[in-house]
Amino acid sequence: MEIRATQKEDWQLLKQIRLAALQDTPTAFGVSYETAAADSDAQWQVRAAGERTRFWLAFDDDRPVGLVGGGFRDAIRYELIAMWVEPAARGAGVADALVTAVKSRAVALGLEALFLEVAAENVRAVQFYLRHGFVFMDEWEPIDSHPHILAQSMRWRCG
Repeated sequence: MEIRATQKEDWQLLKQIRLAALQDTPTAFGVSYETAAADSDAQWQVRAAGERTRFWLAFDDDRPVGLVGGGFRDAIRYELIAMWVEPAARGAGVADALVTAVKSRAVALGLEALFLEVAAENVRAVQFYLRHGFVFMDEWEPIDSHPHILAQSMRWRCG
């Protein structure tokens, strides 16, 4: 397995895996499949280039099997986003490696903390993030694509 940050030329791979994630677990993400599928090739190229948010892909024999993103929500809040591993690759350490990539980036940026948002009913994700040292915060907000679902913030202290 290889984990690497995407570059502009990876846009089709990023689009492929992101759309697969949105189809597999639509209520886990702040954007809908329909919205993401409607994005232009140019938007996907910008996304893959990492100009606003950096994305990493997990590869198994040159085939993407997972993704994660990291980006600034505002001037100081760096967030782990878009975490997903295809069902056949779950339990093989792919998610661990993806989260480690974002944690490493947060540390390299000299940040105090890395944040994420997760719905409490996503028990597998909650347990995974707790195992990775994230702790719950008293912050809740609706998921943009599914406003009836509340996500709770979690924080991991860098260093």
